[in-house]
Parts: sequence; structure tokens; C-alpha cells
Amino acid sequence: MKNPIRLGLLCLGLLCSMPSLWAADIPVKDGESIQDAVNKASPGDVVLIYPGTYKESVYIDKDNITLRGVVEEGKWPVLEGEGKRNDAILYSGNDFTVEWLTITHYKGNAIMGQSGNNFTIRYNKVIDTGVYGIFPQFGKNGLIEYNVLSGIEDAAIYVGMCDNVDVRHNEVFDNVAGIEIENTRHALVENNYAHDNTAGLLVFITPGLPIKTTFDVILRNNFVVNNNTPNFGAPGSIVSKVPQGIGIVVMAADDVIVEGNIVSGNKTAGIVITDLAFITDISSDPESEPNPDRLVFLDNLMFDNGADPVAEVKALMLTQFSRTGPDILATPGSAQEQDNCIINRERYTSFGVKKWSECERKNTADVLSYRIPGGAPSEPVTATNRTKLLYQGICAGCHAYNMRMIGPPTLAVQALYRNDAQGIADYIAEPHKVRPDYPAMPSQGHLSPELRKDVAEYMLKVTK
Repeated sequence: MKNPIRLGLLCLGLLCSMPSLWAADIPVKDGESIQDAVNKASPGDVVLIYPGTYKESVYIDKDNITLRGVVEEGKWPVLEGEGKRNDAILYSGNDFTVEWLTITHYKGNAIMGQSGNNFTIRYNKVIDTGVYGIFPQFGKNGLIEYNVLSGIEDAAIYVGMCDNVDVRHNEVFDNVAGIEIENTRHALVENNYAHDNTAGLLVFITPGLPIKTTFDVILRNNFVVNNNTPNFGAPGSIVSKVPQGIGIVVMAADDVIVEGNIVSGNKTAGIVITDLAFITDISSDPESEPNPDRLVFLDNLMFDNGADPVAEVKALMLTQFSRTGPDILATPGSAQEQDNCIINRERYTSFGVKKWSECERKNTADVLSYRIPGGAPSEPVTATNRTKLLYQGICAGCHAYNMRMIGPPTLAVQALYRNDAQGIADYIAEPHKVRPDYPAMPSQGHLSPELRKDVAEYMLKVTK
């Protein structure tokens, strides 16, 4: 029996259709268009994608839509970017699910969320999709599980400016960064296998974004091994500055708990705790507090780390009369105060944690999930906040205010266009590659001309 669906959903004032009274399955066969099926779908519908090769980008701006691949006798549906399409799937609706797809050879991202609450991304294979693999941005209440990702030049899984997200049971390998939690609060990263990346797991703050904090993150029961791949990130990007050979990086984030992980074979260090000076300019955003605070390190199994550290770490260790890098490295001045704690510190080769106190907390068994029971409500959309939400959900994750991210800083865009909002609106509808050191921008042509103009005008007025 078909199930009734909820009524009256909003998705940032884009092109949502009114929901039908009953959900339906909409099949897509090889040679047909997934986007055509999405255009026909009403909230609550499931788009069933059968085995075949689909050479397209798919935009979902409706609530309560599911994209579900149908795997038959080992044959998967494949979204093929052919090295020329920027993104495979862009979603902005709430209650979105995508599962059981193979996505490969896109230049930008495999699955990108542009706001949208209550998202589920699971059972997907992502190979060589450019900048990011899975990239939810500015959303609440998400689940990312049982995905396998490789060959990504920034982060395989990148959770940006989100709240209440579980990332679990994924395998990430042969990427620059395995899993990144950035400017995000209340995240559980659990039971993932991060191996053979430049760095395995990263929890950090990027200055210049609308959300200024990262806190309340648990890294638990992950396998973080042999992350020694040379860094092949885009020159000038933040992630291109991450040294190879690091298992876990905690940069400027607060209230991070590290428990039950197996961290081994990372040639520079098992875990690095540092401030914003590690790979960014502290002065670039005075509202981003640069130091990691209230860190909790519980029992972890760490061995065979630091066998061949990069030069900067090697020089630091020589000051301690050690020829090898550490299991745990807290860089000088970053996280060496007593509001951080560790248990059983004698089990690890460490630097910079002597002043840390003994943790009173012994485990995180009380935390089963950070997702919100019953789901997160849709963001209320009004005439006054609509363009702000669009800017935060679509633009800000790639264009930080005054520092380089995926695209040029907002300040650079303002200087280039000055008062020409229409010029920005036209460009985002049909972008083309301008700068050789930046990836191509995904088209936002699914937004109406009015919305493109409004968000362009907002972008020109942003001051921080």
C-alpha cells in the first residue's frame, strides 16, 4: 500500500511543487533521463534508477524525494560525468535520500547539498569526482553511511556548516582528505575505515564562513591507517597545505572526543592537534577563535605512527631528542592547556600534552546518535531571509569572505563585479571556467532569474 505524505513543505522558495496525496514509484531505465523523472515527481515519490549509464547532472529542489538505484545481478546504475560535467547530484529540498548509485568522473562533486534538512546519503560508490565526493552544506539532521569513496582531490566526505550529523560505516581511500567535519556542530563520526589518504579524519574551523564554530564532535571506533598518499589537492586550496602522513587532524575545533580508534601506520603523526596557524591565516577572520579547547582523548589504539615525519614535525621532535614523529602531537601554543584531558597518556608517544589533565569521563556510551528525534523542522522562509539562506546554503561553502576555498573569495567577486549584480546572476546560470587554478563552478540555472539576481545583490553587500 502506498503511504500518505506530509503536506505544506518549503525548500528555500525554489521550485517546489505541491505534494500529491499518495507517494509513487517513478522508474528510470537506461537511455531515459533521471532529471525528467525528478521533474515529474511530487514530494514523497521514489525515483527508481535501473542499471545503465546516465550522462547528466541532476537537480532536486523539492522536498521528500528519494533517488534509489536498483542493483540487478551485480549491475549498478552509473552516473557518468565523462570528465566534463561538474556535479552529479545537487539537492536543496528537505527530507532527501540518495542511495545505491555509482557516481564517477565528475569535475566538481558527486552529491552536494545546498541546505536542506533531514538528508540521508547511503550505499553509494563514488570514484574520481573532482573536488568533493559527498558534500552536504548548511543542513541539519543528516545521515551518511555505507558509502565507498576514492580518488577525490579534496575531501571524500565533507560535512560543511551542518548540525546533527552521523557519519558512519564508510570507506574512504586514495583521497587527499578522507572525512572532514568543517564549521559543523554535533557530529558523530563512527566505524569508518579511512586508509591511504593524505590525511584520514579532519575536524576543523575554516575562517570566513557564516558559521564560525565547530564543536561537540565524537570520533569513535574508526580505523585510520596508512594515510600517506602524497597531497594532490588543488594548489592554493586549504587542503593542499595538509602534510601527508597524518591520521587525524583537530584544528581549532572545540569539545572533540576521540575514543576507541585504531590509528596506525601514519608516517608523520597519528593525531595532530593544532590552531588555525597550521594551514590558514588567523587574522583572516577575528570571529573564528583559533585554538582547540576542551578536547577529550579516551582510550585509542595507536602504534607505528611517525616513522617518517615531514620536515617541520621532524624538527619539532628533535627538540625533544626524538628521531621519530609521535602518536599524538599538539603543536606549540595550540592545545596545551589543562582544559584538555587524556587518559592513559603513557601508552602513546606524544608531544605537547604534558599539561593535559586526566579525563573524568571514560567513554561515550551514552551517545548513540546526534540526529534529532523526529527530524529537524524546515527552515522558515520569508521574503526578508530568503536570499540570505540561499547565499549561505549555496554560495558561502565555496566562497569564503576573504580567503580562498573552492572558489575565489567573496571579496574578489565583489571587486570584479562591483555593482553588476546582473553579471553575477548571468554567470551563475551559465558558468564557464575563467581561472586555471580553480575548478569550474556548477551551474545554478535551476534557480529562477529573480532568485539569481537577488542572491547576487546579497553577495555584493556581504561584509564578513
